Amino acid sequence: MDKIIERFLKYVAMETTSDPSLAEERKPTTDGQIVLAKELKKELEELGLEASINEEGFVFSKLPANTDKKLPRVGFLSHMDTSPEMYGKIEEPQIIKYEGGDIKLNQERSITVEEFPILKKLEGLTLITTRGESLLGADDKSGIASIMNAIEYLINNPDIEHGDVLIAFTPDEEIGTGCDTFPVEEFGADFAYTVDGGNLGELEYESFNAAGADVYIKGKSIHPGSAKNTMINSITVAREFDSLLGDVRRPEHTENYEGFFHLLNIKGDIENTHLEYIIREHDREKFEAMKEEFKSYGEFLNKKYGSELVRIEMKDSYYNMGEVIADKMEIVDYAKRAMENLDIKPIIQPIRGGTDGSKLSFMGLPTPNIFTGGMNFHGVYELIPIEHLKLASETIVEIIKEIAKNN
Repeated sequence: MDKIIERFLKYVAMETTSDPSLAEERKPTTDGQIVLAKELKKELEELGLEASINEEGFVFSKLPANTDKKLPRVGFLSHMDTSPEMYGKIEEPQIIKYEGGDIKLNQERSITVEEFPILKKLEGLTLITTRGESLLGADDKSGIASIMNAIEYLINNPDIEHGDVLIAFTPDEEIGTGCDTFPVEEFGADFAYTVDGGNLGELEYESFNAAGADVYIKGKSIHPGSAKNTMINSITVAREFDSLLGDVRRPEHTENYEGFFHLLNIKGDIENTHLEYIIREHDREKFEAMKEEFKSYGEFLNKKYGSELVRIEMKDSYYNMGEVIADKMEIVDYAKRAMENLDIKPIIQPIRGGTDGSKLSFMGLPTPNIFTGGMNFHGVYELIPIEHLKLASETIVEIIKEIAKNN
C-alpha cells in the first residue's frame, strides 16, 4: 500500500473532533488533536526534520532550502481537527474499486447516484468511504497526508530545487478559532497554501466574510389557563425572528457568491430561547448591511412587544481573503500552472465557507486554498478517490517547482 494511503488511514483512525463549547477555555479544544500532533511531530522527525508542538497545539516544521538562490519561503498548512457536526473516527473505512451505481455504506445508508451525481465522474477510481456511522475525516486529514507525502518526496529527490518549505498543522479550524493566535512572523513564510479544498482541481482565493450571532429572547411564563394578553412565549418570538430573515437567503437556496443567514441551533422554553446563527457574504459592503439588517429585526420585535425581549450578540469571524490576495496573484498562478502541469483543470471559485487562510491572509500571510480530492465533507457520505489524493500531493510538489522556476 502506498505510504500516502497508510498515512491517511492512520490519521482518520484518530478521533480529533474539535469542541466549540471549549473554545474560550482551552486550545486545542480536545485531547485527540494533541495525540495527532505528537504523531505528526514524530513522523516529521523520522524524515530527518526538526519539528515542534507549541503550547496551543500547532505543529511546525521546515524543509530547509537546497539552493543558494534567494527563493520565496512557502508554507503549506492543513488542520488536524474534524467537524463537531458528527463523530470523527473511523478505523476501517471501505476501500472499493468503483464501477458505477450506488455505494452501500450499511443497511440504512447508501451514497446514491441520484443524490450525488458526481459519482458518475468517479467510475474506474478507487474510493475510500465511510461505513455510514461517522464522517471520514478527509477534511482535512487528506491535506495532512498530502503534505507529509510531498515533503518525503522532496527529501528523496534532492534534485528538485526549492527554497525553505514551511509546514504547519493547525488545531480547531472547524470551529473558526484555529488560527486566531497563529504566529505568522515566527512561521516565516512569504506566502502559504492551505491544503483543505475538496474536488480535484479546486483553487480558491476568495472566501466569505463571516460573523456569528447569538440571539437571546426573554419571554414571560404564565399558566396557559390564564395566559390571554399576558404570556409571551419566547419560542414563538424566536420563530417570528427567524421568519423575518426570509427563506431566500438560507444555505439551501444559495450558491456561488450569494450570502446567507444560517440558523445552526435553537434551544428554549417559554421563558428563554437561544438561537445561534452564522452570517456569510462575499462582498464586504453587503456583509455589513446583512449584519445591520439582522440587528434591526431584534429592534423591531422589541418595539412590537414594548420591552427588551430580544438581545443580540454578534462577532466577526473572518473576512474575504481575496481582498489581500488580489495584490499577490502570482501565488494563485503558481498553483494554477502546477495543476495544469499534471493535466488537472483548475477550478477557480470562491470558497462557500472559510479556511485558515481567511484569517492568515489578514494577519499578513497570503494563503489561498488548494484541493485535497475529498468530497461530501462533514457527514457519513464523505469519500475520497485515492487517485485524487495522490494528485493533491503531486500538486504541492509542482507548486514548489513553479516557485523555483519563476523566481
